[in-house]
Amino acid sequence: MKKIIVSAIATLALSSAVMAANTQTGCGLGGQVIKNPDSAVMYALQATTNGTSANQTFGITLGTSGCKKTKFVMNERAQEFVASNMDILSKEIAVGHGESVDTLAELLNVEDKAAFSASLQANYNSIYTSEKVEMSDVLDNIASV
Repeated sequence: MKKIIVSAIATLALSSAVMAANTQTGCGLGGQVIKNPDSAVMYALQATTNGTSANQTFGITLGTSGCKKTKFVMNERAQEFVASNMDILSKEIAVGHGESVDTLAELLNVEDKAAFSASLQANYNSIYTSEKVEMSDVLDNIASV
């Protein structure tokens, strides 16, 4: 029993260290229950709740649970991906390449990934219009560029 408790605490500690850099854990039940996370542990709990309760998909699709529905219709996998990777995607779009940008291109069925990456980089300020930009706005802005 002690091993299970120690393992759970270690897992939580490691995941909270990773989540400390991510200030946007996405919408969903975690964001509704934990409104203002004030520590890495609370961010981790918010993200874990979003991921394990499987409600983020429905929230994104239907525009519920604090999720804003996109104007541009695209596949749910792309919406979930952007919602879960807002920070890293922002950084990679800024530099014009990266694994997340490539994954997004695949999810959107983009054939010319190099041109897609270059276009995103050139239009970064039009895509990420503020620090508080939401996933739906990012996807709508990507669709418009």
